[in-house]
Amino acid sequence: MTATPGMPRRFEASEWRAIIARYTGPDVVRSIRQVVVTLTLLIGGLVLGYWLMDKAWWATALLILPLAGLLIRTFVIMHDCAHGSFLPWPRANDVIGFITGVLTFTPFSQWRREHAIHHASSGDLDRRGVGDVTTLTVAEYQALSRVDRFKYRLYRHPFVLFGIGPLHMMILQRFRLPGLTSGRQQQWNIWLTNVALVGLAAIFGITVGWKAVLLLYVPAYYLAAAGGIWLFYVQHQFEEAYWERGREWDYATAAITGSSHLRMPALLNWFTGHIGLHHVHHLGPKIPNYRLKRAHEENPIFAEAPVLTLRTAWRTLRLTLWDEASGRMIGFRELRRLTRTPSLQQG
Repeated sequence: MTATPGMPRRFEASEWRAIIARYTGPDVVRSIRQVVVTLTLLIGGLVLGYWLMDKAWWATALLILPLAGLLIRTFVIMHDCAHGSFLPWPRANDVIGFITGVLTFTPFSQWRREHAIHHASSGDLDRRGVGDVTTLTVAEYQALSRVDRFKYRLYRHPFVLFGIGPLHMMILQRFRLPGLTSGRQQQWNIWLTNVALVGLAAIFGITVGWKAVLLLYVPAYYLAAAGGIWLFYVQHQFEEAYWERGREWDYATAAITGSSHLRMPALLNWFTGHIGLHHVHHLGPKIPNYRLKRAHEENPIFAEAPVLTLRTAWRTLRLTLWDEASGRMIGFRELRRLTRTPSLQQG
């Protein structure tokens, strides 16, 4: 362990690699049980919601929230497949990842590539922009034109992030230009996912009617996507977050101190696959979701992660910029206050 006054401590490889190795690797029986239970509940909930639609519309409406939770859990399974932590066979991970990706409107192969880049660069100021929430430093924001400042403020507004964000995931993920995260294989996967989505929608439309699709599945997906975006946001956007430049960046430190420990009730932990233990996941991405809790509880190293609760997590929404001078996230209001002080103006 090394530490510098005023800087987050660095975690030596000897501290954490042996810990991660103890929890890495899937339990086949547990993984299969998890996917069977999750998809059975999801399909059963959709059937029940459809059956109740003309009998008790209010009961169908009440089902939308648990269905959204099941879609989040379905996404978590896809997420583990992307890391190769769900099953020991790559082809099986690909198949289950593709199926769960279609159910959550996500092109599995393209998302896997983007997410891998996120893990490799999270907290590195020199490698931002892939698979993360766009975050500018104070200096970068101040250097923008008025129009670009307005665009950034609009992008960081909660209504845009959580209100329009799900529409981006639902619609714009269908069309991705070739680039860093979308090579030929990813492009094929995107269009194969699109074809599967059209086919699935057609089957639902013919068998149960478009009314059921539009009034049951789409609202459940929208809530799931909004909840997923919020979860991802609070995992890396908090006051004492970790951001460093190139040479100073450290993988383990970024994982443990740059990822939050979001404490939630047991039911929400079940729906989210304990993804609130994000610091454990970032340090050991090949740890299956059902082992994250045990890894956290058995190893003191994870106690150093910043802790958020459902109440304190909402306060992070005001944090929009990384202040390199103070080493913390601040909001636009605080920036206005700081720019009025002579010290910052002179600096």
